[in-house]
Amino acid sequence: MDQLTPETLIAVFEEIFGATLFWAMVATALIVTLGYFYVLVRDRAMSMRKFLLAQLSMPFGAVAAVIFVQVMTHSHLRDIGGPVDLIVLLGVAVMGAVGTAILVYTAQSLFRKKADG
Repeated sequence: MDQLTPETLIAVFEEIFGATLFWAMVATALIVTLGYFYVLVRDRAMSMRKFLLAQLSMPFGAVAAVIFVQVMTHSHLRDIGGPVDLIVLLGVAVMGAVGTAILVYTAQSLFRKKADG
């Protein structure tokens, strides 16, 4: 791999997760993101109570993302070989945490009655 291009990244992710699961994850991320923007525009403000609950869910999302990637790649924490592996693992955890927070906030806003500001 001489250059890191979007096409290369897509090919690698399709190889790791399988094409169907990869594109299902992309579609899910798109739907959740659009839902989040819809909620922000609809409510015109963020609810701090919902935001707090979303933040409390972040550690669970980080752990779940790391476990998911390790299961899909058939690896373990003992397979971490160097600083780059650790950086990638931390990146996966951060993306899982942020994604979970966005999902939880969006779900609360869409499925709960508006009771707080």
